[in-house]
Amino acid sequence: MERSKYCGEINKSDVGKRLTLFGWVKTIRDLGGLTFIELRDRSGFVQIVFDPEKDKTLHKRVKEIGLEWVLKVVGTVRERPKENINDKIPTGEVEVVAEEMEVLNRSDPLPFEIDSKSEINELLRLKYRYLDIRREFMKRNIYIRSKVTNIVRSFLINEGFWEVETPILTKSTPEGARDFLVPSRIYPGKFYALPQSPQLFKQILMISGIDRYFQIAKCFRDEDLRADRQPEFTQIDIEMSFVSEDDIMDVVERMIKKVFEETLNISISIPLRRISYSEAMEKYGSDKPDLRFSLPIIDFTDIFLDSDFKLFKNVIKEGGRVKGFVIKDKILSRKELKEIEERVKDIGLSGVIAYSISDKVSSILSKFVNDEQRNRFRNYASEGDTILLFAGKGDEFLELLGKVRLYLGNLFNLIEKEKFELLWVTDFPLFEWNEEEKRWDSKHHPFTSPSPETVELLDKDPGKVYSRAYDFVINGYEIGGGSIRIHDIDLQKKIFNLLGYSDEEVENRFEFFLRALRYGAPPHGGIALGLDRLVMLLSGASSLRDVIPFPKTQKAICPLTSAPSEVQEEQLKELKIKIEEK
Repeated sequence: MERSKYCGEINKSDVGKRLTLFGWVKTIRDLGGLTFIELRDRSGFVQIVFDPEKDKTLHKRVKEIGLEWVLKVVGTVRERPKENINDKIPTGEVEVVAEEMEVLNRSDPLPFEIDSKSEINELLRLKYRYLDIRREFMKRNIYIRSKVTNIVRSFLINEGFWEVETPILTKSTPEGARDFLVPSRIYPGKFYALPQSPQLFKQILMISGIDRYFQIAKCFRDEDLRADRQPEFTQIDIEMSFVSEDDIMDVVERMIKKVFEETLNISISIPLRRISYSEAMEKYGSDKPDLRFSLPIIDFTDIFLDSDFKLFKNVIKEGGRVKGFVIKDKILSRKELKEIEERVKDIGLSGVIAYSISDKVSSILSKFVNDEQRNRFRNYASEGDTILLFAGKGDEFLELLGKVRLYLGNLFNLIEKEKFELLWVTDFPLFEWNEEEKRWDSKHHPFTSPSPETVELLDKDPGKVYSRAYDFVINGYEIGGGSIRIHDIDLQKKIFNLLGYSDEEVENRFEFFLRALRYGAPPHGGIALGLDRLVMLLSGASSLRDVIPFPKTQKAICPLTSAPSEVQEEQLKELKIKIEEK
């Protein structure tokens, strides 16, 4: 059953050659005399011709086959007649005249048309994932994923990293999301946890002297899902000893540059742009800003400090601010403003005030704006622009403005869809206040080192302590996050205490890690990059589910296998588990 060549790789250089091909029947066209099939494999497809003048028996047999049957075809390659050349496909200049055909397997009628141009129900696609993967865009996505993985692995090995596997069955430790728990049969009442990340193990590897580690790691989080989340996901995990933030960013930038060049033939200019967390929030309303379009958030508070416009005056008096956007070369109609206001309210803001830089358009603000204020507006906008103004306070206000910014970017077609904008966001706060539980949470995770400039504020004002953390962002998606880690045991204990962990809880959950810190832990740091999200952006897919071979739905169900599912009573008895009825 030796294959001569993949179907999608046949070209004019093969003319005259007798080839043995294997694949699935993509299409069948019976033209009365000649019959054509397109034979598909993972590389693409090629047209096979069945000519009754050459072999009547073979031509008769081909009329009995169906779509997605598995065939072996032996035939000779010839050039297509000029009028039949299809320059839209790689094999469009040639065809194979069949001389032998063997049916290797049949297919039942299909639940959906594989080459359908219309949208197919996603649950159906996932239930029959083996058919879905035969579709061209799915095969391309999985190929890109394979290529990215191999580029990353090759690059890091050449940089002196060792690939080291860490356990899947481990201990439950608080890392920001719920753990998936696995009951132990040997030790009834005790549980393993599936790792949310290899965080502690990769730090322990640095203590072990490995110095440069990486892993294409499976991670698990039991959390509510969104389009860009899965309960199990894959990350490119990297850790290095005796390094600074710059060292880690340099490795990642050169690695990502290579990935873009070898997968999309796109050259990425490095070093990448860096902006601080505070700048990202103030200017874009997000700690992962999409910079494929400008539209910054502008602070207009100063203009309204002496204004008689009560709405803004009252907000400013209570410590709030007036911020907004300048829509260039656009005077908005009442209908457009109404649509924007409805969307703004859906996002969570109370409303929007529009002010046009034009003497021909009036605004609710017109009678409250004097000549000086009007001139100050013109420092930000020109004739024919519209300023959209919002009032509010706090970080939540900025985050809502960030959502409005994305909405406006899409509404006015400001986003350059084919562009890639890569950047680092740095200087994150070490903690964020959990208002509901009245305690501090880690902005990233509890093993992130505070910055040397602000570490002394840990005891005085934890909210003003900055971290040595950095996030890697592409087109508004957080692709990775990392930090320089804490390698001093006393500092690590202090961070745990600030986060509200009791000494007993710290001892119970982290004793093995704290013990390791006692034995010569080197300064170290690293990063974890989301492989799924990276491939999603590189392939142009709209969902992680289109780049993961066998994903879960947004309800964490696998339609292919019907997981999660019930198990036999005997298995539960072995685990000393009893299911409590609702």
